[in-house]
Amino acid sequence: MQTRLQFLLLLFAVFAAGLPASAASGSLPVLKVSDNRRFLVTADDRPFFWLGDTAWELFHRLNREEAARYLKRRAEQGFTVIQAVALAEIDGLNTPNAYGHTPLHDNDPNRPDEDYFRHVDWIVAKANALGLYVGLLPTWGSYWHSKRVIFTPENAETYARWLGSRYRDAGIVWILGGDRAVETDRHRAIIAAMARGLAAGDGGAHLRTFHPRGGQSSSAPFHTAGWLDFNMLQSGHSPLSTNYLAIEHDYALSSAKPCLDSEPSYEYPPDAMPPKRPVGAVQVRRNAYWAVFAGAFGHTYGTHPIWQMYAPPRKPLWDVTTPWSDALELPGARQLAHLKALLLSRPVLSRVPDQALVVAGQGEAVARIQTTRDGTPGRNDATYLMAYFPEHRSVTLATEVIAAPELRGWWFNPRNGQPTALGALRKGPQMEFTPPTQAAGEDWVLVLDAATSRYPAPGGANFPPQ
Repeated sequence: MQTRLQFLLLLFAVFAAGLPASAASGSLPVLKVSDNRRFLVTADDRPFFWLGDTAWELFHRLNREEAARYLKRRAEQGFTVIQAVALAEIDGLNTPNAYGHTPLHDNDPNRPDEDYFRHVDWIVAKANALGLYVGLLPTWGSYWHSKRVIFTPENAETYARWLGSRYRDAGIVWILGGDRAVETDRHRAIIAAMARGLAAGDGGAHLRTFHPRGGQSSSAPFHTAGWLDFNMLQSGHSPLSTNYLAIEHDYALSSAKPCLDSEPSYEYPPDAMPPKRPVGAVQVRRNAYWAVFAGAFGHTYGTHPIWQMYAPPRKPLWDVTTPWSDALELPGARQLAHLKALLLSRPVLSRVPDQALVVAGQGEAVARIQTTRDGTPGRNDATYLMAYFPEHRSVTLATEVIAAPELRGWWFNPRNGQPTALGALRKGPQMEFTPPTQAAGEDWVLVLDAATSRYPAPGGANFPPQ
């Protein structure tokens, strides 16, 4: 009870400092799984689009002024979730935070350091006050997996219960795991114990999921676990990643659960891109649109300068040369808000993936055309469809799925969020479409609506999500 009171007092102090009132009393809406088990929604059933950022070292490396700068900019850019780790990856047990504190006394999970967690409190409260949820990892996976192991099933549950109680009233989602695979019965027991402890501490107030190793999904070890509310996958950092395959796998599982890619290819600055990992904004957009159109309820962005909060004189990892503060303005980070606006400008909770819409012209690998619609696959009951074109090509679509004789069409630009109207179109059973430009790196989204639906231009901010 004392820790919850402390957190509420901290939220009040943050509000008193002039921040928005949305979280002044822990009032970010509670998140839950939608009735159809495909999306996250708020307590009043409004769709929630997860646009996350991997800020793994946020609590460990940034001071409060820096953290406030980072969070404010991400909120302005339309992000909704910040993924960060309490016991951080880069020597998070023994290297102090910006104020000289380590998270645990003698690296004992039963003895958390109050000064360290007061800093975590402040950042969580600041994020919530800006309208950002925190995807909070109790620990990085190395501390329960194989190196520097400090957790047992017993102390994992105790630590998690303490953590759950502390953040019971915060706007968070619990993310177990931390980039490691569940390979033994002991690993499974530790994760299950943490899941129990979190629920015991917060009274089941917050959703729980699992962040896996690269190329894996939480569905492999935990899809049928009662505590797992939705699946996370980590598609990894290949410049040729085709994450739609992993999303399609998880979406098709029985006992449906929402799913998303929580760690895709990370963007590099255009002027500091290593030859072996040339991931720029176009691949960031491809992973995002592929995943969401394949059935994900949201998407997470990442860039290597920011996950490690790199700034000189620290030693950088993963060929990083750009400080985190400069990486805030990378084009991919700014552009993903257009995806969120696009999806929220049409009915959300009835949306489904439907690759059968592509009749001819389908591309392979990174040229994949990905399609989504509302209604029921196999039935001609859609009010809209969307097709993502990662490159210039002519594609024939099964437009008969839209239940109206006349369509309204748009080309939506994922790079700037601007729609270009195609006007009224007489619907045929199949129709061919070709993007308006063919320059390298210029992707497009085709949006077709039933004219009778009278939807606004794609990305319109005034459309009430359904």
